[in-house]
Amino acid sequence: MYQRILSLPRSIFAILLIITLVYGCNETDKVEEEIQKIDVDLRVLRFDREFAEASPLDIPVLKESYPYLFPAQYTDSVWVAKLQDTLQVELLEEVHGVFANFDDVQNNLEDLFRHVKYYFPEYQVPEVVTLTSDVQYENRIILTDSLLLLGLDNYLGAEHKFYRDIQQYIKAGFDKKYLVSDVASAFVKQVVPRAENRSFLARIIYYGKELYVKDKLMPNSADHLKINYSEDELEWAKANEEPIWRNFIEQEYLYSTDMKLSRRFLEPAPFSKFGLELDNESPGRLGRFIGWEVVKAFMNKNDISLQQMLNLPSEEIFKKSNYKPAK
Repeated sequence: MYQRILSLPRSIFAILLIITLVYGCNETDKVEEEIQKIDVDLRVLRFDREFAEASPLDIPVLKESYPYLFPAQYTDSVWVAKLQDTLQVELLEEVHGVFANFDDVQNNLEDLFRHVKYYFPEYQVPEVVTLTSDVQYENRIILTDSLLLLGLDNYLGAEHKFYRDIQQYIKAGFDKKYLVSDVASAFVKQVVPRAENRSFLARIIYYGKELYVKDKLMPNSADHLKINYSEDELEWAKANEEPIWRNFIEQEYLYSTDMKLSRRFLEPAPFSKFGLELDNESPGRLGRFIGWEVVKAFMNKNDISLQQMLNLPSEEIFKKSNYKPAK
């Protein structure tokens, strides 16, 4: 079929290409129209502001309203002391400076959950509670069946003084612009099945599935935000996609179960570790980027639903993707 199309005169081929693109855009537009009709009633509770404005006498009221934020083993005196702690007061003030107006974030979260409801209709939108977490960045987003806890003190900007002792590659994501992407990641981890085996291929496809779902849930967001890269880091990955893939093939990584490959190419790191001079120029987690490209190639070539793709084994996705980055 492809040979017959390519043998057509260029003018006819160009017309067919335009028709295909227009049809694809129309289908995308129809989906977005349907998504925007979905009603999402997102309730946002600004616990961080309530606590900042509270007096010692308000502690019992706050405990009654937010029992899950006040562990039973701590007495009221602990929370009173926290109200009066100068560092805590400064932390709350800095958060207020960045998030005094939460409307944009709330609108973006509502749009995210509209897309979630479209692709996963049974999902129940959680109640959102904003708080501070003493910059416990590993738990900056906590998503349960009914609650979404947002540690806003982890999104004050990468160069904020509170992050002075945190490594640059970690704090690079401590910016308000990554917040909704982090929420999407927390949701995606609930719907993407774990890698079916320990092979490097299964692991990169797992992350590729995560990022592809984020494509669907965040269609209007820039790609670098979805993978928590800077724009320059994503451009580097795209420009070097072919040599990255060639290295994986030549080193016979795909079917390796060596867990060190996760530390080198999948886990957060200042750079990816090929053992080459270009390492310091590269962003970390390039295995996730490659997995994303493989899954996108598969979905572009196969008529299959999002849910069906999520349950396919990595080997099938890889083989049917015919993935081959351009040189």
